[in-house]
Amino acid sequence: MGIKAALPKYEIYSYYVVPCLATFWAASWIFEVSNSNTNRKAFKASVKPSYFGRKMDTSDFEWMMWFSTFRAHILFALSGHVLFAKICSMLAPQYRSLVYMVYGLLAVWTSMGWTYVTLILSHCILLYSISLVKIRWLCFVTGLCTLATFKCEPFLSWEAGFVHGDFELRHILFYGGCGFTIMRCMSFAVENCEKTDGNYNILELLKYNFYLPFFYFGPIMTFDKFYIQVSLTRKDGELWNISLHGLIHLGVVIIVDVLFHFMYILTIPTDVKLLKHLSDWALIGLTYFNLVYDWVKAAVMFGVINTVARLDHLDPPKPPKCITMLYMFSETHFDRGIHEWLCKYVYDYLGGKHDNVLEELVATLCTYGITILWLGPCEVVLFWAFFNCFGLNFELWTAKFFSMEPFVSFEMAMSEATSRRIRAIFNTFNFWCIVLYNVVALNGLDFSKLVAKRLLLKGFPITTTLVMFVTYCLIQVIKERERKHALIDDPDPLPPSQT
Repeated sequence: MGIKAALPKYEIYSYYVVPCLATFWAASWIFEVSNSNTNRKAFKASVKPSYFGRKMDTSDFEWMMWFSTFRAHILFALSGHVLFAKICSMLAPQYRSLVYMVYGLLAVWTSMGWTYVTLILSHCILLYSISLVKIRWLCFVTGLCTLATFKCEPFLSWEAGFVHGDFELRHILFYGGCGFTIMRCMSFAVENCEKTDGNYNILELLKYNFYLPFFYFGPIMTFDKFYIQVSLTRKDGELWNISLHGLIHLGVVIIVDVLFHFMYILTIPTDVKLLKHLSDWALIGLTYFNLVYDWVKAAVMFGVINTVARLDHLDPPKPPKCITMLYMFSETHFDRGIHEWLCKYVYDYLGGKHDNVLEELVATLCTYGITILWLGPCEVVLFWAFFNCFGLNFELWTAKFFSMEPFVSFEMAMSEATSRRIRAIFNTFNFWCIVLYNVVALNGLDFSKLVAKRLLLKGFPITTTLVMFVTYCLIQVIKERERKHALIDDPDPLPPSQT
């Protein structure tokens, strides 16, 4: 049945109310747990005194690094980039991309040293040289082998020796800069292989790689998009939208900081003894809020960088899709830049139209194989990749199975509204598979097992039924949003006027 299937308005309104009430109910449980366990011994390392006379959850290093500890360093570097870019745009706009490269190169040199710049340049030269051969698979093998050197000894220790000093951020900047450099160089190499008339200049690769806002933390923007957009001019009225997005990101940062004073959603999962005594709603809510927070963090951190990139007339990758809006494995991602890179060069390239079971299996195995290498092979990453790879393939198998008779005839005999409700029931179970599979990467396998046991075994039938009902309502809210977007993109034809 079509995506435009409508439901009665009173039914839709009830679907909006139920998830909202359930969210506030779960949040109240987490607030109570946070408030009554502030002085626990397990909390001392990460729950520290802050504003409002309360303690704050500081366990997320990335968030604290960006918006507290090293906020001044990051703002200084990005502000300098914006200033020099603006001066160049006024005086010599034709050299704008060259100024981006020079400023980025100097900033990396200043923060990490000339030996680190030499290491980065050696990777660029290596992959550029390979790309001249114009053999796609060779570019991939070289890039992946280079990426693997940062994941295994003795190569890791040797390359890490190129960076000296006691700057606390250097460890993070080293791996971020090297990892993203290799992915960008692979994008350049593949695009160069597909270029029929000659080769791109190595200067284009250096402009692409040393664009400072993307250099250390991403997101990854494929070379073909960057090459076209870096020379474009800003559209009329776009500066207002950029300013508005910047203010929204600032508002979200303030809201998250305030919530960290009242809900210790990141510290509680580390206390196994406390987890075992939590109520079902507190544990389920904790799982959900951890995934939502991970999306918010990615959206805000990439959003800050993207705001700078949009000032430079680029159209960077959009924020990832929130877990609240997901019920299909095929739409699941937490970094849209990496997602688009993998889809363009691996998943779509090998999977074709994604309707062949064998091609889909090969495409997903290769995609998650590269993702494992990118994240770094370890037990948690392997479990996460296996479950998500299985979920993605299982969706195709299920779709193939239900596209056969007699299921097709059964659905055709139903009304569109009934079909939508039945599909939402299946999507409900899929949603919780996505939640449990992805919380493995955030909170570990033990936490995921505890949540699964409480949801499916100890909480059965009351907790299980209530949670699935709330999730069903949430799925219908998502489907209603998709229906409205479909009507905007492809409106139904108006009935013929009667004379």
